Amino acid sequence: MNKVTKVITNKYFIASFLFAAWILFFDQNDWMTQKERQKELEDTKENIGYLHQEIDRMYAEKNALITNATGQLNDPAMLEKYAREHYRMKLDGEDVYVIEK
Repeated sequence: MNKVTKVITNKYFIASFLFAAWILFFDQNDWMTQKERQKELEDTKENIGYLHQEIDRMYAEKNALITNATGQLNDPAMLEKYAREHYRMKLDGEDVYVIEK
């Protein structure tokens, strides 16, 4: 028991314990903050993956609308469908009804 008391009352042990407690719980970069930042980083990486998939989808959609560098249309019906769906374009004399879910 005397050895345990001697170790606990040692000034270096006390200083080390206080330093570790400060770093783990009270510092601005404490353990909990680091865990939150790690989770935020993982969420951001997942979001980046989703955005890369969206970019690939948009490039495929663009390539479906135009074929070559001269700007010739691949499929005029596809271009018309795209314009009607995304920009709500219509022909003269037509009525457009938008149904929102």
